[in-house]
Amino acid sequence: MHKALTATQIIASLAKIEGWRLSGDGSDVAIEKTFGFADYYQTLAFVNAVAFIAHACNHHPELTVEFRQCRVRWHTHEVAGLSLADFECASRTDTLLA
Repeated sequence: MHKALTATQIIASLAKIEGWRLSGDGSDVAIEKTFGFADYYQTLAFVNAVAFIAHACNHHPELTVEFRQCRVRWHTHEVAGLSLADFECASRTDTLLA
């Protein structure tokens, strides 16, 4: 079971992950980041790698896929906000391109 983070915890956690931003508000608050790629093949390879992370963590993001970019949006539905799982998965997502 996930626990909702406080506003102070969210700000502190957001400072630890580069390029991610808050989006939405209230029960739809999330963290998101857009990743750019050279072509559609690289974009889809990234999407599949994010899907692997999501499956391994049993925590699934919203993905918006375009030709040369993918927006990843983490949110914990069961707490109607953000949890540590969102920030852990965001950090794992970043490691895909490190």
